[in-house]
Amino acid sequence: MSEEIIIRRQGTAGRITLNRPAALNTLTLAMVRAMVDCFRTWRDDPAIHLVIIDGAGEKAFCAGGDIRSFYDAGPEDTAFGKRFWREEYALNAMIARYPKPYVAVMDGITMGGGVGVSAHGSYRIVTERTRLAMPETAIGLIPDVGGTYLLARAPDDLGVYFGLTGTAMGASDAIYMGFADQFVKTESIGPLIAELSHAPLSQIGEAISRWSSDPGAPPIRTYESEIAKAFGHDQVEQSMQVLHDMDSEWSQSILLDLGSRSPLSLKLTMAAIHHARKVQSLEEALNVEYRLTSRLLDHGEFLEGVRALIVHKDRQPNWNPNNLEDVTDEMVTHFLAPLPTAEALSLEPPTMAANL
Repeated sequence: MSEEIIIRRQGTAGRITLNRPAALNTLTLAMVRAMVDCFRTWRDDPAIHLVIIDGAGEKAFCAGGDIRSFYDAGPEDTAFGKRFWREEYALNAMIARYPKPYVAVMDGITMGGGVGVSAHGSYRIVTERTRLAMPETAIGLIPDVGGTYLLARAPDDLGVYFGLTGTAMGASDAIYMGFADQFVKTESIGPLIAELSHAPLSQIGEAISRWSSDPGAPPIRTYESEIAKAFGHDQVEQSMQVLHDMDSEWSQSILLDLGSRSPLSLKLTMAAIHHARKVQSLEEALNVEYRLTSRLLDHGEFLEGVRALIVHKDRQPNWNPNNLEDVTDEMVTHFLAPLPTAEALSLEPPTMAANL
């Protein structure tokens, strides 16, 4: 295994460091597979009491999956992207069900796939450098890696707002939204990890709390009533109309932002978050997310988003359809419908973890 991921033991801790700082520690398929392998080994190792994951460099914990590789595979080879998601989503579920404490240090940019390998853990730490987001609607995708499950359980309709707009959360917003648990200053992360690596299992939570402090009031609460009014609807068009009628600087900026995003992704994201409110497990949400991501890959929306924002960087995506009104209810229903059995992702809780 190359040094794009560093896996080692430190005291009683299994340590994972995502080590692609120049690429903001984005995840490759090899990294996903390496994590699964070490989790399986550590699960049954009595010398390993907990797992700690962090990212190399000062900018990012993990900015997501290496989506450029999806584009490079070409529209004729969608099998690569689907294989990546199948294994990544299984990893996300594995983390959520892991029988040992899983400590994620989300210091810096934490987006997309980075959320998937952190926010489902048992101890989720943010710092003053954390910028957490699910920005997928900007690249023709939907919040995945269990993002719809987390967004669906956020207060009121804040999850719909963050899911549609991809707005970044700082530490206090991430905690308020249920994506993180505790705030630890960046300067204290090293000493905390050193202590956790030798702490008795029963004192892990206490050690984290001792290094934690108050990150302050969540900035998002300033607009909580406006967000509830605008995003507490079943249709994106309704939200857009309310934002238009508000006619404030804030609402106009949100309208402008939403207008640049994939109309298909916006409608599928709202539908997926609403659907995730009804499911009983993360695995159920991941199964639905896989239907949407794989179909968006086949449809070409995702690859066009990657082309416009990551590859050519012209920021002029040719969305299909290009207008919200052309995304019909029938299209949304089709994308959400179960895949053929041979193609479907079929994660099952909670017995899956016992069989890994």
